[in-house]
Amino acid sequence: MRKQVAYLGPKGTYAEKAAHILSKLANFQTPIFVPCNGLHSVIKSIAYNNCDAAVVPIENSVEGGVTATLDALWKFPDIYINKAIVLPIKHALISDGELSIISEVLSHPQALAQCSEWLSDNLPNAIPLPTKSTSEAVSMVKGSKFRAAIGSKSLIEIEGLKELAFPINDVPGNCTRFVLLSKEINLNSANIASFAFSLISNKPGALLESIKYIADYGFNMSKIESRPSKRELGEYIIYVDLELNKENNIGRFIELKNDLQPLCKNFVDFGNYFSENIELN
Repeated sequence: MRKQVAYLGPKGTYAEKAAHILSKLANFQTPIFVPCNGLHSVIKSIAYNNCDAAVVPIENSVEGGVTATLDALWKFPDIYINKAIVLPIKHALISDGELSIISEVLSHPQALAQCSEWLSDNLPNAIPLPTKSTSEAVSMVKGSKFRAAIGSKSLIEIEGLKELAFPINDVPGNCTRFVLLSKEINLNSANIASFAFSLISNKPGALLESIKYIADYGFNMSKIESRPSKRELGEYIIYVDLELNKENNIGRFIELKNDLQPLCKNFVDFGNYFSENIELN
């Protein structure tokens, strides 16, 4: 049976590129790709079993964690990360008009943030307008001489527009980690374990105690960040990525989980998976 894979559409986004690469790495045979309108729609498609898998961005090297993805993994504990890739991101300014008359710039909020310095220097009077995706932004500037969009160069040919500037991202090494989600947990070898937890009590040293357990087991944290629980002010969820290797493997991570959970009010395991860097042509 062919797998249905949801991603943030429409066509031409980095998310679509990631969906094709991750599906190939997962050995999906002739998958059916399902573009969704908005990141929440992508998450719901897998959460409510409308698709077999989903591809979403989880972290950017400039803007940090993608909050919609992190919140969804906490909200739906039966969704797991199976694989991850890191893609280099190079944004273009795309329009039907000329740079000198652009007064509005449209794109996904992450893309706008990743190009904020360039926009400030080159289009200081232009109004940034957030959209659901870079592809949506590009389609919305067609036929307008005063609007421009930030997106992938691949969108220029798709929409029949022109490139005003490239690359415009503020950090040359800008990259985004995309993950493949499904309802099946990976029990094979991996190089990352991801999880999140909230603490039983907000007392001095409570977070330090939990981190000390990780250190005592010898795991290296490649990421740690917090998000508000949305239940009450001052209550936070801690998101952690651990590096796995021959010494600190999945079996040892399970031992760590068993020791860590008595300190936690809630603990959600996002799965163990391989993450690798991908170079785009």
